[in-house]
Amino acid sequence: MRENDLLEKEEIFSKVLRAGRRTYFFDVRATKADDYYITITESKKFTEEDGSFHFKKHKIYLYKEDFSAFSEILDEMTSYVLNHKGEEVISERHQKDFKKEFYSEKPEVELATATATTASFTDIDFDDI
Repeated sequence: MRENDLLEKEEIFSKVLRAGRRTYFFDVRATKADDYYITITESKKFTEEDGSFHFKKHKIYLYKEDFSAFSEILDEMTSYVLNHKGEEVISERHQKDFKKEFYSEKPEVELATATATTASFTDIDFDDI
């Protein structure tokens, strides 16, 4: 019962963000001195060839004295990404209809020209040489 009391006291407020095979857990916890801090946990699911799976977890502890600087930098970084790349996700993994372009228009034109040129050379009669 004492463990349960400790867990209840420690976990004050929680939110979960599911994002594909990743899940983010945001938890407000209490220190022994009854002060609050935040943990952010990333849990990522990995599936084995045999169908079994496991999770890898990474955790960040964020204390009150760092909230302001952390928030400022996070806001700056997210604004930078959105201002430079927009909100659209550009990734094979996140877009099922994503098609990577292997050739620009110019190489395709050159390839078509090379094929046509090669075809015209096949009509040469070597007896004329």
